[in-house]
Formats: sequence, structure tokens, C-alpha cells
Amino acid sequence: MDEIKQYMKALGEQARKASLALAKADTNKKNSALEYIAAALEKNRAGLIAENVKDMSAGKENGLDAALLDRLALNDGRIDSMIDGIRQVATLPDPIGEMTGLKYRPSGIQVGKMRVALGVVGIIYESRPNVTADAAALCLKSGNAAILRGGSEAIHSNKAIAQCITQGLVDSGLPATVIQVVETTDRAAVDELITLPDYVDVIIPRGGKGLIERVSKVATVPVIKHLDGICHVYIDDDADVKKAVDIAFNAKTHRYGVCNAMETLLVSETVAEKVLPILAEKYAEEGVELRGCRRTCEIISDAKNATDIDWQTEYLAPVLSIKVVAGVDEAIAHIQQFSSKHTESIVTENYTTSRQFLKEVDSSSVMINASTRFADGFEYGLGAEIGISTDKFHVRGPVGLEGLTSQKYVVFGDGQIRR
Repeated sequence: MDEIKQYMKALGEQARKASLALAKADTNKKNSALEYIAAALEKNRAGLIAENVKDMSAGKENGLDAALLDRLALNDGRIDSMIDGIRQVATLPDPIGEMTGLKYRPSGIQVGKMRVALGVVGIIYESRPNVTADAAALCLKSGNAAILRGGSEAIHSNKAIAQCITQGLVDSGLPATVIQVVETTDRAAVDELITLPDYVDVIIPRGGKGLIERVSKVATVPVIKHLDGICHVYIDDDADVKKAVDIAFNAKTHRYGVCNAMETLLVSETVAEKVLPILAEKYAEEGVELRGCRRTCEIISDAKNATDIDWQTEYLAPVLSIKVVAGVDEAIAHIQQFSSKHTESIVTENYTTSRQFLKEVDSSSVMINASTRFADGFEYGLGAEIGISTDKFHVRGPVGLEGLTSQKYVVFGDGQIRR
């Protein structure tokens, strides 16, 4: 245990020192480092996949379920996405140093705010090795040093990606310790990381509800988080049927093991008999198990009866709960009761109804006529994302560059003294 404490403290000390060096780097320097990292990932593509095969084999032997294996897998397409995400971050405006709200006061001083880095960000995540690259890119561009602790199931993949990141940092002339990946799989490392307030300024956990609850309970460092993604799509009385079918099908089946997948479908009673049989047939082709309210089961004969537990479950699997509602008011009431405040979408051609939904649904992303799968930093134009926050402080929704910064007041004077 003492060895783990010393190891994590050393990472913290190195990260804090690196953050001070990074604060001196200009935008061109940071963008150059990102390009070097992207090039290193491209050059080592075969090695990344080879290391990921080790993790996938071990995962299957250890009985990881299909959703976790899907998150764990690396292939050419996902490596392309990592590289594209890093390069997109390089093209984004640098938030550091941005000044806003400059106003003259009666004393003659000028007061405003400047955007600054948080300092050192600790990120704890499970399964997805692409998070290593995404987090590194966002932290680097936003001027933050980072300590990354991936899950033990992805240790080979994460180490391989970390080597590419280190190479890119060194090639650009930045300290290699700007981005550090925890190389031990000992779970004690997590407890140490989240209790290092002298060296770590914020913790971002990404993974299962159990991990995030534990981190939130134990951490002595501020935490940016979301617990789960119980996302809803509501098909309104005035929905376009084709849009409704396409959106509800995509939101559930595009990928199952992700936090922005739809877990509950709400359908207005006036369109339920028209929409649900079409969707049931499409879901059946994908092997999606349907669990519904009494009216849903009357329309879809092979749907199972849903319980209250279903309305509050993030399946992360080909399972969907369906409820027929009287209209938008009942849909909103259901969302208010069961939503995890991640992402909700309404399908409607009625402007007034859509505005009501936007106003009354209190989630980090609220959509009109779009799949919940768009609740993603890359799709929002943030480049990669470091996570999604359902908290209201200090950032909400997909956390991109701006979410990894804070602001400080700046004052410009010309010799003024207070009288």
C-alpha cells in the first residue's frame, strides 16, 4: 500500500510541475503536440490493435458482457475516430487567455474575466481505450496536465496509446509528464488519486454507476460526473411518423453500451397504434427485447410487462421499456420522475409543444427531432469529449475544452488607488 501511495504521489508531483510548464505554452505549441500525437497513433496503428487483442482475449476469458467488450474493442474505424478527434481539437479555438466582459468602473479601472486552466485533471474510466486519447487531447489543448487511470481490462491498449501520447509530447518539446497514464491495475491507485487535493484539481470518473458513486463518496477532490444515462424519446401527437420511427430506432440500436442510448420510449396514445407496430417489427429484427405498459402490451403482443424498476434502469443492452402516455404533459412528468437528466428528445412538428418540452425538461441535453445518440462532444463540435456532466456546477452536458477551464477576474488600471 505504501508503494502505491508513493507512486501516485510521484505522479501528482510530476503533473503539478508539468502543468506549470504547460501554462507557458502558446496555442501553436499545444497544436503542434496534438499533431505529433495524432501522427504517432497513425504510425503505430498495427501495434495498438495488437495490444487491444490481448485485452479483448482476456476480457472474454474473464466473462465481460457484450456491452463491455464493445466498449473495449479497438479497430481501424475507432482508431480513425481517435485521430480525427485529436486533429479536430487542434483546429478549435484555444480557450486559454480569452477575456470577456471587460467594463470600465467609475474609478477608472477596467474589470473583466480571463479563462484559465483548471490545473491538473484526474480521469478514471472503464473499458474504453479511446478515452485515453480523447482525454489527453482535451486536457492538453485546455492547458491542463492529466493523470489518466483506465480500467484493468484495457491496460495493454491504454499503455500502447500512452506511448504514442508520450512520443508526441516529447517530439513537440513539451514535458512527457503533461499526460501520465497510471500503469498499475491495483484499485488502491484510484483511492489515492481521488484524495490528492494538493496535486489534483478535479476528478472526472467515466464508467459504471458503481464506480462513479464510489468516487463521489470517497473523493476529497471536486468531481465532475454523471451517474447513468436513462435517456428518453417522446413521440408526440404531431410527430412525423417516418422521423419518429427513424429516431426511435437509431436512438436504441445504433450502439447499446453507451450512456446516450435511449432506454425508455414514450409514445402519445393518439399515434401509438400507428407507430409501435412498425417499431416492434424493426426492433425484432435487431433482437431487442421490449418491456411495456399495459397499453403497449395490447398493441405489441410479444412485449413483456414493464415494472417500475424498468423505468429507472439503464440497460446498456438490447432491451427497451415503452410507455404509452396521454400527451406531452404526462411524458414530461414521467421524465421528471425517472430521468437521470442526461438526454431527452421529442419528435413533433408542433412548434409550441417542442418549446414546452425544451422549457420544462431539466436535462443536460434536450433535443427536438433528433436521436439521443447526438449527445456527444464530437457531434456537438467540441472535438473529443472528456465526459458528460449531469451536475449543474461547474459544467453541464458534454465536457469539452471550455468545461476544463475556469475564469479569474482581471483588472486593468493606470495608477488608480482606492479612496
